[in-house]
Amino acid sequence: MDTAVTQWINSFAGHEAALDQVMVEITAFGVPLMVLLVVLHWWGKRSRVHKRHICVAAGLSFLLGLALAQIMLLFIHRIRPYDAGISHLIVPRTADWSFPSDHAIASLSIVFAFALHGLHRWSVIFLALAALVCISRIYVGMHYASDILGGAAVALLAAYAVKRLYHQGSKLDRIITAIF
Repeated sequence: MDTAVTQWINSFAGHEAALDQVMVEITAFGVPLMVLLVVLHWWGKRSRVHKRHICVAAGLSFLLGLALAQIMLLFIHRIRPYDAGISHLIVPRTADWSFPSDHAIASLSIVFAFALHGLHRWSVIFLALAALVCISRIYVGMHYASDILGGAAVALLAAYAVKRLYHQGSKLDRIITAIF
């Protein structure tokens, strides 16, 4: 089923130049855009202390998720779907392994951090952006659908760990959120 879903999403690649370009742009700039939106929350007018705490939690979730992925890559060596003849690649090749998807981890760790800390409206907006990023990674031929699901699991684990360990109002939180 993983291969079938991957091939179905990737089957649209290479047929419509405009859609290909949009997906390539999303895959390249989706995560940086999400990070920029998190940074802009830092200077929000309402609930400043709470929003700043969430920004830090999102950043920590992002970093922890990517660190966990690097550890996983030491043990899991899944080849990319384009190397397995499963997908048609429309972006440059990469040298690292396929599972889990770093783009899924990065984008979804922001979603889960915002959701777990109660900014539900923004978590829905971030979820829409993350969904586009995740779909684009399959569309451009870089990942299997299960790589995205694995990235989502790692992102959720990271965001939950940060929620449990980094508390609003703690001394560390007061120091970090007082910056700027």
